[in-house]
Amino acid sequence: MEKTTKASPPSLRWSILRRALLPHRRLPQDDEQSRADANHISRKNSRRGFNLIPFEAVTQPGDPDSPSTVEAGRAVVRYTLPVDGSPGLLLTQRLENQADLHDFEICNTYNVDNTGLVCSWPSEEVLAYFCLSHADMFRCKKVIELGSGYGLAGLVIAAATEASEVVISDGNPQVVDYIKCNIDANLKMFGGTKVMPMMLHWNQTGVSEISNSYDIIVASDCTFFKEFHSDLARMIKSLLKQPGPSESILLSPKRGDSLDKFLYLIAKEGLRFSVTENYDSEIWKRHQGFVNGDDSWPGYQKDHCYPLLVRIMHESREPYS
Repeated sequence: MEKTTKASPPSLRWSILRRALLPHRRLPQDDEQSRADANHISRKNSRRGFNLIPFEAVTQPGDPDSPSTVEAGRAVVRYTLPVDGSPGLLLTQRLENQADLHDFEICNTYNVDNTGLVCSWPSEEVLAYFCLSHADMFRCKKVIELGSGYGLAGLVIAAATEASEVVISDGNPQVVDYIKCNIDANLKMFGGTKVMPMMLHWNQTGVSEISNSYDIIVASDCTFFKEFHSDLARMIKSLLKQPGPSESILLSPKRGDSLDKFLYLIAKEGLRFSVTENYDSEIWKRHQGFVNGDDSWPGYQKDHCYPLLVRIMHESREPYS
């Protein structure tokens, strides 16, 4: 019988980081710089993704919407929201292969993963698109995004749904620096919505000031590491507003038994959940295309690539429509 060894948390994080520790690439300097920059952005969607929200690299020095200075190893990307009259959002993201050993040190110091910096993941874009399609449910609501990475979904909610407050959080201080940068770059887009970054680790104690505070929690692909399941389940229960209707909206692939194990813990916390496979006609159409031979996403696997819609709420509450 073959023996298996459970990987330690540091080794799991190293497997995420190792690709990024390859020698750095130089940015192209020719007339096709914008397209090449977009391909180098740490973003699975540039070649593999649902491509629901068009994006382009902002590389022209005189672009009035581009920040005046961009640090080496970073790129600014403009996302054009597919809604009439909605603004373009600017996100500063890390270029591929710009990580160093300091990333690994941060992960071990704070007991967090580095996935928020490795790339912008497809599930985050799906979450952002879903929130755009259901903008009414966020109007006048207090919202927090957990494990937000570069913050695309949270910024979309802030810019296009008239939420009263949006908190964009992550447990990795490097990621939170990007979140702050991206909020500052889009302040004029938020209208009367209050938007804040937050350093929030899921096992963090002393968060009583934000407990029972949020009408809606959103997150994407946050059940990747089973070691964080218990903390995430407890944090969701803590943050959901009581009394009154509240819910958590997660977009997450099954990833073997990972999602099922997380939902088992959600039930143990006394929370109710539903899982929906076909929740948006456009997302479903693209998923079906990849399953049936569209080779624009090489190696597409439903179990690991297609995010299911998970809605979590207190036992006695009903979800928003």
